[in-house]
Amino acid sequence: MESLGRYPKILLLAGEESGVLYAERLAGLLRSRGAEIRGYGDYGFRTADLAVMGFWPVLRKLFYFLGVARTMKRAIREWKPDVVTTVDYPGLNLKLAAYAKGLGIPSVHMVCPQVWAWHQGRIPKVAAALTKLLCFFPFEPKLFEGTGLDAKFIGHPLVKVVECETVETKSPNMCGCDGKTLALLPGSRIGEIQRILPRLLEALKIIKHKARNLKLRVCIPAANDAAEREIRRIVETFKGLPSVEIQKGKARELLRIADCAAVASGTATLEAALVRCPTVLVYAVGPVLAWFARRVIKGVRHVGLANVVAEKCGFEPPMPELLQEDFTPEAVAKQLEVWFSDSAARSAAAKRLDDAMAYLQADGEPLAIAADEIMSCMKGR
Repeated sequence: MESLGRYPKILLLAGEESGVLYAERLAGLLRSRGAEIRGYGDYGFRTADLAVMGFWPVLRKLFYFLGVARTMKRAIREWKPDVVTTVDYPGLNLKLAAYAKGLGIPSVHMVCPQVWAWHQGRIPKVAAALTKLLCFFPFEPKLFEGTGLDAKFIGHPLVKVVECETVETKSPNMCGCDGKTLALLPGSRIGEIQRILPRLLEALKIIKHKARNLKLRVCIPAANDAAEREIRRIVETFKGLPSVEIQKGKARELLRIADCAAVASGTATLEAALVRCPTVLVYAVGPVLAWFARRVIKGVRHVGLANVVAEKCGFEPPMPELLQEDFTPEAVAKQLEVWFSDSAARSAAAKRLDDAMAYLQADGEPLAIAADEIMSCMKGR
């Protein structure tokens, strides 16, 4: 940037694992354009400490987060970055973006907060905090029309990641089974696994009882060591299951070769859609949180990202959802049995997923577009 007379300085902040992966790739692209990058880690903060979710866990670490905010505001004042770029993690990141913008420093946020699911009354506050918003979903920029915020759809980075991966064939598969392969993804957090996995295993018992001739191998990917231990503990308490293999990571590789899947709500459902795996989305939370969510979530009728895209773009959601009291072993078994017994139904489900995911394509590589948009904020500085 000749107008700066030096290397441009970018403060790039991502506070949880999924955002960190995007930020690392984005940092490489920005450095290739001559930028100097700093992030939370340069000021002594670890992703594992920042990635706290839920009201009470955050409250217990309130003084820690207040300290993070003070430190990063001081960094903005003293280092004087040319742009502050934040990736997801809106609770803290949007506050820091707003602080930078108040000092006259452009603020760019990547990954639109889910204002379409929670109340849209947050839109003016989000718009006021930012110079530019980089959106992964095509319906998001329209939400900010009339606010003055430059909101741009850049496509979803996972689309290109999945496209570039080696496509494995259905046979032989990674679970070593020449029959049908079922992927079970009960979530990555211990509480999720404890609520969701027992119902999925009960569904397996139903399937095994009804389809005695079905040669079925079940694979469960564990997101980390703690998740693996909890999955093994729960599986060992069940009798009469088909063969179950617990593997370390590689969830997307498993989804790519599975005949179908049952997946806890989250990014994994988007990955399942991108690799064309017929999937039933499942989830359950505690009764208090369920009561609260029913009253707060107003903007959408579905929780799965593939279904939200389909709903917002005007066609039938492609992924069955079983939530709360609808998430029963019998309901899961019924849906999976359809896909195990009917190849045409599996193909139709995969086609519906393709149709939804086509809306996540943009002209160009999303993170390269993001890097260009960030650099463009420095013109004239």
